[in-house]
Formats: sequence, structure tokens, C-alpha cells
Amino acid sequence: MVRLFQKTKMLETQVDDFLNIVSESGLLFKEALRLYLDERFDDFEERRNSVNNLERRGDDLRREIETQLYTNTLIPESRGDVLGLLESLDSITNTAKQTLLELSIERPAILAELKQDYAELADCGVQAVEALVMATRAFFRDIHAVKDHLHKVMFYEKEGDRIAEKLRRRIFSADIDLSQKNHLRYVTHHIGYLSDRAEDVADRLAISTIKRSI
Repeated sequence: MVRLFQKTKMLETQVDDFLNIVSESGLLFKEALRLYLDERFDDFEERRNSVNNLERRGDDLRREIETQLYTNTLIPESRGDVLGLLESLDSITNTAKQTLLELSIERPAILAELKQDYAELADCGVQAVEALVMATRAFFRDIHAVKDHLHKVMFYEKEGDRIAEKLRRRIFSADIDLSQKNHLRYVTHHIGYLSDRAEDVADRLAISTIKRSI
């Protein structure tokens, strides 16, 4: 299988940089949540701002790639798939940014006995994102290796669902006000949404991979 960017080295470099941003945003998301759970709110805000900056850089770089694809008529047979994939990947960084914003604004009080579960839920999301980034790199370089990474995305998404269900059960069995239970359920949904978005993008990538393999 020929590399998709065989004759477009600059575009390949830009896509690599974009994928690095997606990966780094996930890692910073995990670190920011850990700081929030440790109640180190100033450090949390610093990490949150770093994710915001990454999201802006990712938007700018995605637009540059789109311009390259259209103005230089690069890879016309795969342009639509690549553009759609980049837009979907961009939503990963945006999800991380929005979730941290919700925490910053609402400052939910996390029960001490739930903190480890929340940390594990975030870790599943980041692991899913990392596997998705690897799968996307393979899409451009060695398409036969894509499925080796996609199944990991699905694994971590299912693991995230398992942890989220456990969290909700523990939340609603806790001796706290219903309003706090609903707030914590809302937090659980937002943190777990990172792995859900990764699965959505993985589904799109799987279809694009099949199209390129035919």
C-alpha cells in the first residue's frame, strides 16, 4: 500500500504536528483532572489554559492543512476522507477543553471515595485517544496496521463505560443530596465523553480505511 502522502512531505509533517496536538491535549487533560482531584486548583487552571492554547493551535493547523489540500489539489481521491477525519479529530481536543471548562466554572465537590474512579475514567479516555492517534498515523503510512490500533480504542471505550456505570451506582447510593448526585452524574458523563468521541472517530477511520483498501 502506497503511503498517502508519498509526494507531499510538507502536508505529512503538518498532519503529524496536528496529531501531536491531539495526543498532547489528552495527556494534559488527564494531568489537569488529577490536579483538580487533588484540589490544586491554581495548577489545574494552568493546565486548563494549556489545553485551550493547544485547541487554538490545532484549529489553526487544521485550517492550514485544508488550504494545502484545496489550493495545491493534493490527494484529490482521498481529500474528503482526510478533511472529515481531521475535523473529527479536532473534536477530541475540543471535548477536553470543554470538559475542563465545566469543571472550572462549576467546581463540583468530588467525594473522596470517588476520586480514584474519576482518575481511572479519565485515563481510559486518554488511552482511547492515544490508540486513535496511532491508528490515524497508520492510516497515512501503513494502512494494514490501522486495525491493530482501532481495537484498542474500542477496548478503552468499553472500559470507560464500565467505570462510568460503577461511578453512577456509587453516586446514587451515597448519602448526599439529590442535587449533588445529579451534579456528579453530569461530571461523570462529561469525563467519560472523551472515550466516546474517540470511538466515534475510530468508526469513521475504519470506514475510510476500508475505502482505501478496496
